[in-house]
Amino acid sequence: MTPSAIVILLLFLTFLWYLIYILTFGFRRSKHQGILPPGPTTLPIIGNLHMLGNFPYRSLQHLAKKYGPIMSIRLGFIPTIVVSSPKAAELFLKTHDSVFASRPTLEVCEYLSYGQKGMALTNYGPYWRQVRKLCTQQLLCPSKIESFSPLRREEVGLLVQSLKKAAKAGEVVDLSNKVGELVENIIYRMILGSQNDDLFDVKGIVKEIVSLIGSFNIGDYVPFLSPFDLQGLTKRAKRTRATADQLFEKIIGEHEQVAKSGQFQYHHHKDFVDVLLSLMNQPLNPNDKQAYMIDRTNVKAILVDMITGAFDTSSNAIVWSLAELLRHPRVMKHLQQELRTVIGMDQMVEENDLPRFRYLNMVVMESFRLHPAGSLLIPRESMQDNTIDGYYIPKKSRILTNTWAIGRDPNVWSDNVQQFYPERFINSNVDVLGHDFQLLPFGSGRRGCPGIQLGLTTVRLALANLVHRFNWDLPSDLLPEDVDMAETFGMAPSKAQHLLAVPTYRLETN
Repeated sequence: MTPSAIVILLLFLTFLWYLIYILTFGFRRSKHQGILPPGPTTLPIIGNLHMLGNFPYRSLQHLAKKYGPIMSIRLGFIPTIVVSSPKAAELFLKTHDSVFASRPTLEVCEYLSYGQKGMALTNYGPYWRQVRKLCTQQLLCPSKIESFSPLRREEVGLLVQSLKKAAKAGEVVDLSNKVGELVENIIYRMILGSQNDDLFDVKGIVKEIVSLIGSFNIGDYVPFLSPFDLQGLTKRAKRTRATADQLFEKIIGEHEQVAKSGQFQYHHHKDFVDVLLSLMNQPLNPNDKQAYMIDRTNVKAILVDMITGAFDTSSNAIVWSLAELLRHPRVMKHLQQELRTVIGMDQMVEENDLPRFRYLNMVVMESFRLHPAGSLLIPRESMQDNTIDGYYIPKKSRILTNTWAIGRDPNVWSDNVQQFYPERFINSNVDVLGHDFQLLPFGSGRRGCPGIQLGLTTVRLALANLVHRFNWDLPSDLLPEDVDMAETFGMAPSKAQHLLAVPTYRLETN
């Protein structure tokens, strides 16, 4: 059921619940300790849900132009603050980060995260802090990421060989599919330790999880409708969790058998599952007598976070970057010139080459500006009443950071804000690591993405090799301006139409 259909249904229920609305929200308003941020007029029951449209980040950007960068709306029964400028983002994600570090409890996510046993969707507290520390120190630390460098090199090499065959045959390549398979294979092998299992549609499972997490669930905003599961999302979440659970049980069982048999010498390295199993039933903080211990359920919840956090975000970033390069041949040529100058025309790009490519880095940052990995960062929730920039922010308010709008703010990025122009980062100290609030594709603060370095390494390595090793032409005599840049809404917005192109191999040797 689409958001529009849901709104129509709710309007029929409005007159039945108007009295409840008055009693509930009128009473709460009388207790406000200050003035709420400005915002549009709300309707009974549905609040401002009818204003979100099919692409909420676009609708919220439009509203913010009228009501300001800190805007108050109500989504159903949920008071919501929308943040739409770098200054406002810094206030919420840095200055008052500790107040807004929690996550709202979402029904679908409760099933998919095994009751908040993972990291990304878990409420702020001692357990979350310990799991985050485990992931950053044991799974996503620089040494661990570096240990998987040969694996990434191998997978990129296999993709290049496949594209060389297509180039020789003059075939049109579905880059969206090819890039998706590359990222899928890398992440699957890093986290789960083997090639994709034909018994399970891992990509399908991940896409369903991402789709469910990014879906608009009316039950989260109008609680009395939750038991009815009007959109069938709870049913889908239960079914998806059951399928994912079978996959994880099979993988964990295989790893346990290998550990018992002492066959680790046959592994090139320990994958994420090996690391998590080695820590299972041990305190996450040995120096804390009250420390949490992770069990089998925690392992599976953490794996859900790791896999879903890496699949679509990395592949979408590569595809969006390639699409922009095809639309802007000048930028493509400039990038190829840099690659040729730095490493020549007789070798592939290696990971240790990446810091040398300044223009490649600018291309990736510009792509993230226009196509952030999350157009609306995963919502936060205020843990107490607070005052921000003179405005009262009630406890349990939901915080939406509109990175899509921030990346298109003409007060930050000048008048050519809609143009793909990597040169805007020349002599700029802006990065994508969460230090600069005008560019936040991975968030910032306590709830910033811990896998930034892994994601950036994968994106830059793949993009550099695809551009360095091949020239790309559009099929059927399409012009650059004909590349369709429409997106689908979700947790990680992707191109609505697959990106198609014809490769020509351009290096001097194999």
